[in-house]
Amino acid sequence: MHRSTSRIAASIHTALGIIGLALAALPAFAQQPVKKGEPLVFSYFKGNGEDGLHLAYSRDGYTWTSLKKDSTFLRPTVSKDKLMRDPCIIRGKDGLFHMVWTVSWNDKGIGYASSKDLINWSAQQFVPVMQKEAEARNCWAPEITYDDANGAYVIYWATTIKGRFPETQSTADAAYNHRIYYVTTKDFNTYSDTKLLYEPGFNVIDATIQRDGKRYVMFLKDETREPAQKNLRVAFSNSITGPYGKASAPITGKYWAEGPTAVKLGKEWLVYFDKYTEHKYGAVQSTDLQTWTDVSDKVQFPKGLRHGTVFPVTEKELGVLLKQ
Repeated sequence: MHRSTSRIAASIHTALGIIGLALAALPAFAQQPVKKGEPLVFSYFKGNGEDGLHLAYSRDGYTWTSLKKDSTFLRPTVSKDKLMRDPCIIRGKDGLFHMVWTVSWNDKGIGYASSKDLINWSAQQFVPVMQKEAEARNCWAPEITYDDANGAYVIYWATTIKGRFPETQSTADAAYNHRIYYVTTKDFNTYSDTKLLYEPGFNVIDATIQRDGKRYVMFLKDETREPAQKNLRVAFSNSITGPYGKASAPITGKYWAEGPTAVKLGKEWLVYFDKYTEHKYGAVQSTDLQTWTDVSDKVQFPKGLRHGTVFPVTEKELGVLLKQ
């Protein structure tokens, strides 16, 4: 090898090593157990999502404080309704924060943007994930989970397609009858064809997936209206894209709950959710994903916080956010 070529190769090797060390210093990408005391951020919206992304932080997972005086970090610009509801953020394998959100009550796509610091964001994209379905009514509460096995991001959401699953069709709740669908992507530019992810035998929304050892756990909402369920359940699979098994019995109480987001603090799972008829947030806790304890009286969130996600950040990243 020529000496100058050797120098170039050595420089590239050194640069890659530095990048690797930088990424290693970040909290584990996608969803992983969080160490005690590791700072957490909660992405959320307020009202109908008109003013965009809000963020809160916590050091224990129980007491949450709004950032930037509870003002917006990013205003929505895509779709005809220009909403930013249900913002889901994860840290990608590339170290960037990737976000998807609900852009409208009745559009056939979702929103996407990325950021290095949760402050400065890329141009917002409208991703038409259900455009090929003529009878699709909506795309609600999209989420992202990283698929280690395939090196891709799985994006999934709830959609009602008119005429599908007539056995669970109801005229209540505007005749919505959702199932969970998904696409995959490696670069957020090219997306796979849309496929069905979960058909539990009932109207289902608000799915969020976490890895649990060698398996995956999906937290979801049973949206059945007649007779009313409106509770959270879990289902398991050995593959992120399924098949998922039968949904469990409810893990929440006799109140109506939606919008789950989960974090594993050491050995303790915490699932936060919106008690939307009571206009406040709640939480349940478990160490085995089977037996659940309601700890709603132990969590404190900013007033008006709505459906979002929880994820870890570094102390440096939190420090920058606290200065906003």
